[in-house]
Amino acid sequence: MSQNQPQPSPDDPRRPHGPGPAGHLGGPGGQGVPRGQDGPGVPTRLVSPEGERVRERPAGGVSGYFAIVAAVGLLVVAALLALIGFGLMVSGQGFGIILIVLGVLTFIASMFLFKGCTSVAPGQAVVLQLYGRYVGTVRQSGLRFVNPLYSKEQVSTRIRNHETSTLKVNDADGNPIEIGAVVVWQVRDTAQALFEVDDFEEFVAIQAETAVRHIANSYAYDSSDPARMSLRDNADEITSKLSAEVAARVASAGVTVIESRITQLAYAPEIARAMLQRQQATAVVAARQLIVEGAVGMVETAIEQIEGRDIVTLGHAERSDLVTNLMIVLCGDQAAQPTISTTRNKQPGA
Repeated sequence: MSQNQPQPSPDDPRRPHGPGPAGHLGGPGGQGVPRGQDGPGVPTRLVSPEGERVRERPAGGVSGYFAIVAAVGLLVVAALLALIGFGLMVSGQGFGIILIVLGVLTFIASMFLFKGCTSVAPGQAVVLQLYGRYVGTVRQSGLRFVNPLYSKEQVSTRIRNHETSTLKVNDADGNPIEIGAVVVWQVRDTAQALFEVDDFEEFVAIQAETAVRHIANSYAYDSSDPARMSLRDNADEITSKLSAEVAARVASAGVTVIESRITQLAYAPEIARAMLQRQQATAVVAARQLIVEGAVGMVETAIEQIEGRDIVTLGHAERSDLVTNLMIVLCGDQAAQPTISTTRNKQPGA
């Protein structure tokens, strides 16, 4: 190959589609269909094979009210020309045919003006195409006039909700759980929404479900380790990661994610009872541990105060009995039953 031969630019569609950087399949600009995540903790971003070449741009539409008035005026003129021409033809004058032809042409012109008028409601956008080529998008609400040859397709730009069905997946510990989420999204780029994916609404639904499954598989339902994130104890952090992953997955469809929330989270019915017993046992053990730690501190304080105030001199046996009795009283589940000993200090022969 000659050294003077120009190399294809990154945006040149003739650039070979080989493996690109960061583990992506090649495409314009080194972008393509990703093989996996871009890195640890980075959500996967889906990219179309064309390299996202279609972007929304404003269309040069004008106010449609003048076109409506002109179309109505031409329609009236066409009707008058047809009537006058028909009258002249009946009277035997050849000029009537010319007037009728002019009336037909005027009627066709009025129909073209009517066809070029389109109404845009608030929260809606009209995507214009000319024989399959994207021309632009009209977002200004009201009656607008565009080229009558343009084909028009309306796209809603309002905020929408998508609630996933209740999904049954395994968490990071392998326990089956039921999880559901709601995703609040909005179309940001109408050109990408129509031309980058086949059906952007279905695309958002499938990618949201995929992101929920991936998040559920990445974290445990609950964890006794404070340093380990769990679905139940770290709801804010998990929903933030869910929003980031859904946004990365639907970015190629021109969709922006406003918010994502987990709406349902529970163990699967077949293990719910066992998990409840485990949670109860864990809570009992934690409570017992706290009670024992507190009881030991109270016993230590009691002995220090008794000996420090010279209330009584405790020997090893008395100290052992006092510790045993206090621990039983403080750690027992039931109320203590006090007993009075009348023989401990009884003198022999009394």
